[in-house]
Amino acid sequence: MPEAPVTRDEIENAPLKAKIRAGEEVVKRALEEYDPSNTVIGFTGGKDSTVTAWLVKRVCEEHDIEKPRFMFVDHGQHFDELEEYVERLAENWGFEVMVARNDDLIDQADEPGDYVPVAELNDRNQEEAKRIDEELEEVQWLMDTESGNHLLKTVPMNELLEEEGIEAVINGVRWDEHESRGDEDFYSPRDNPEHMRVHPILQLTERDIWDASWFHMVPDITGVEISEYPEEEADLPEGLSQDDVPISPKYWAGFRSLGSEISTDKSDEIPAWLQDVENTKERAGRAQNKDEKEIMNKLRDLGYM
Repeated sequence: MPEAPVTRDEIENAPLKAKIRAGEEVVKRALEEYDPSNTVIGFTGGKDSTVTAWLVKRVCEEHDIEKPRFMFVDHGQHFDELEEYVERLAENWGFEVMVARNDDLIDQADEPGDYVPVAELNDRNQEEAKRIDEELEEVQWLMDTESGNHLLKTVPMNELLEEEGIEAVINGVRWDEHESRGDEDFYSPRDNPEHMRVHPILQLTERDIWDASWFHMVPDITGVEISEYPEEEADLPEGLSQDDVPISPKYWAGFRSLGSEISTDKSDEIPAWLQDVENTKERAGRAQNKDEKEIMNKLRDLGYM
């Protein structure tokens, strides 16, 4: 296991540039330890995974390292704009995308929220459903339940890791995002399947993510300096459009945390980076009950990101 380049005490309250450099070093040490062809980036198209992918891109291009692949978990209920964004960014940045999807569950449901009898699922899904609840008889095609979240996200992810022989997964999780992630390490070994979780942006706060996105990532990608947050597309420097900047269009529209299309609402009518991220809940627009610490800890014990 690589040695962490910094301690939490050293980096948590450091200037943003130092946090970014530390994240790059976390990535570099991981890609020196684990073959990039056996490493993936857990890419959702959200703000955290985009900044994470940007750090990986910078490290790989600076040190002539092969780029890992994106792992996109398709639960079947993504915003269309988000899927288009994932495809566009992967192509622009030179990443191959692998898709993990639980077709066994999704193909047996017609509409989001439909129930599928556990007995009609394949053996693995039946076993995984029992890990949630021994008495469970039906599973919804819906992420807003423990069983649905587990079968739609963690199970297909683990199957992909096993099939591809993945040794390391680079994830965009942060210490301030949820209390269950508050004790994460930069390098965190996992079992079933055995692999290493790599967390290069733990030290960034939600505000840091937006500052890093607009004032570091966007200029690095576009070559155009950004002096202040834009309120709308017209505020971007001349020659730039929303499609030119690596930021999901849903954040422009007022969404702050991106879950499923049917259960995620806007947090406000203004772009996410202009909202009061310091004093309000990041997942306020999402219907999921994962904000309950006990539930989140249970899902993470089962392999959830």
